[in-house]
Amino acid sequence: MTQQGMRWSADQVLALAPDAASRKAGSKLGATGPWSETGSCDEGTVWGLCRGSGSKPYQTVVDLADAAGPAYKCSCPSRKFPCKHALGLLLLWAEDEAVPAGQAPDWAVQWIEGRRQRAEQKREAGAAGSSGATDPEAARRRADRRAERVTAGATELEQRLADLLRGGLAGAEQAGYGLWEETAARMVDAQAPGLAARVRELGVIPSSGPGWPVRLLEECALLHLLDQGWLGRERLPEGLAATVRSRVGLPGNADGPPLRDRWLVLAQHDTADSRLTTRRIWLHGADSERTVLLLSYGAAGRAPELALPVGLVLDAEVSAYPGTGQPRAALGEQFAPPAPAAIRPRGVTTSQAAARYGSALRDDPWLESVPVTLDRVVPTPDGDSWQLTDADEDTALPLTPAARSRPGLWRLVALSGGAPVTVFGECGHRGFTPLTAWSEAAGEAVPLC
Repeated sequence: MTQQGMRWSADQVLALAPDAASRKAGSKLGATGPWSETGSCDEGTVWGLCRGSGSKPYQTVVDLADAAGPAYKCSCPSRKFPCKHALGLLLLWAEDEAVPAGQAPDWAVQWIEGRRQRAEQKREAGAAGSSGATDPEAARRRADRRAERVTAGATELEQRLADLLRGGLAGAEQAGYGLWEETAARMVDAQAPGLAARVRELGVIPSSGPGWPVRLLEECALLHLLDQGWLGRERLPEGLAATVRSRVGLPGNADGPPLRDRWLVLAQHDTADSRLTTRRIWLHGADSERTVLLLSYGAAGRAPELALPVGLVLDAEVSAYPGTGQPRAALGEQFAPPAPAAIRPRGVTTSQAAARYGSALRDDPWLESVPVTLDRVVPTPDGDSWQLTDADEDTALPLTPAARSRPGLWRLVALSGGAPVTVFGECGHRGFTPLTAWSEAAGEAVPLC
């Protein structure tokens, strides 16, 4: 099928928006009014001129043929990718007759050819670099030096946890957040960012509401377990040792054997702090039935480059990162751009989802959640909260506090209308976070985040 025939839905386009403001602004531009000289071609290029506040219209072009997801170019001054003009153009293109087929103008052709040439040069340079010789002895010495620093940090952290418990948890409330931030900084110095992140999470628990001492004690126990796992890693099975290294924050390589499949883009959502924007993309293999996680990062305030529209299918290879039961993988060679397909993952009951999370904790005690597709569930109110009630069992999963505050909850309720739906999300000890849903009838995936 040609690119011209692969129309996306409006939801799939809006899932690419870097934030809610861009989504709203792009929706307003998804009409023919401000656009002129729009067009698309079978090579996967969409272009158009958008009238703005200046004397010259903005030149907007999108490359849909990039196997890693669409790429964008716009002459507007926005630093967001995609900008509102690119989103509006794609929304216009998603309508069957709104953007006619044609020949791309010179300004669009120059950009497309230039970026594809640069991409090819980058691939060639990467192949040449990977074939170059490395010094394994130097790499081993660097790894040993870092391991020594992490060991020193973990030993210091054990002492600080012992001091906290010896003095009583009430002292954590009096000490304030500064104590935890100073401890986290020490872990950063020890080159253990995973330990630093967990220490910062401890710092927000005191005075966080009823039952905070219990929650603090539980998190301290998990941090102690991670410390002991690192200090005794030589005695652990290789898979668990790899998981400990990952949780501590040591980098790993996606050295698993490449697995080619038709990967359905299940969900894409971003989390951000003052330093980094993290994008989580869940993929489901239509043939292997494996669910894997792609992570990409962007500087604070900037969306990561990798963007894959929810509901499309990617013919590609992925390679797993080390660690027993770890879902993270790296995207490898891609054989075709993302394209629509009538695929959805097989669902489970709510009780099976809870059991799946419990089983996963045996391999990774620090696991926050697991990816799960729930079949035939109904969103129902539960006092001041919400839950997903199994239509065929007398069981339910509560939604996480974060999920209850998202606009996607109301999209899920509207899609259901009281009838069962299929929902993909993350199931963990705080509850279930819905990310994508499908109606019982054959239909497109509806992003909820």
